[in-house]
Amino acid sequence: MAAAPTAYPPANWAQRKEVVFLSILLHDVKELDLKIEANKIHFSGKSEGKQYNADLELFAEIDPENSKYVVKDRLIDLTLQKKDTTAAFWPRLLKASGKAGWLKTDFGRWKDEDDEEDAPAAGGGGDGADFQQMMQQMGGMGGMGGMGGMGGMGGMNFGGGDMGGFDPTGAGDSDDEEGPGGEDDEDGDMPKLE
Repeated sequence: MAAAPTAYPPANWAQRKEVVFLSILLHDVKELDLKIEANKIHFSGKSEGKQYNADLELFAEIDPENSKYVVKDRLIDLTLQKKDTTAAFWPRLLKASGKAGWLKTDFGRWKDEDDEEDAPAAGGGGDGADFQQMMQQMGGMGGMGGMGGMGGMGGMNFGGGDMGGFDPTGAGDSDDEEGPGGEDDEDGDMPKLE
C-alpha cells in the first residue's frame, strides 16, 4: 500500500523589526511534529485526513530559544524571534527565492520598516497578537448579524406629553381658515394652489 500523499500546509507570514509571524492555516491538526531551529522550521501533521509536511529554510537566523508557537483550533501560530534585530527587514521568509504558492503575506499583521519606528510594537503593547485574526476565530459568537433578539421595539413610551387638539387624521385641517388679521396666515402673499 502506497503512503498517503503529502502537501505543504497553507501559511501566512508577516514580520516586524524583531520577530517573524508564521501562521500555518490548518484545522484540528493531529500527529503534530514541529521543530524550530536557527535556520529551519520543520512541520508535519494531519488535518482533515490529509498529511502535510514542510521543511522551511529561513531567509536569516532566528533564536529558537525565544521563539514560540501556539496550537489553536484553526491554525498554528508561530512567533519567531529574529537573531539579528538590527538588520534590515527580510525581503522574504524563505532562503530560496521564487514563488511558494502555499505561502502568502499576512497584511493584517504586516508592518513596514519605516512604520516600525513610529508606532509601538503589536499595535499597543500586546505580544503581536492580530485582532482581526482573533475576531475570525471567534466565528459565530454573536454580534450584529441580522439584529436577532431586537424584537418588536416594544416599550416605546415617550412620556405623557399633552398633544392638545392634535388630530393625526388631518380631518380638522382646513385651508379656508383665516388668521387673526382676517387674511390667510399660511403662505402670506402666495396664491392658493387648487
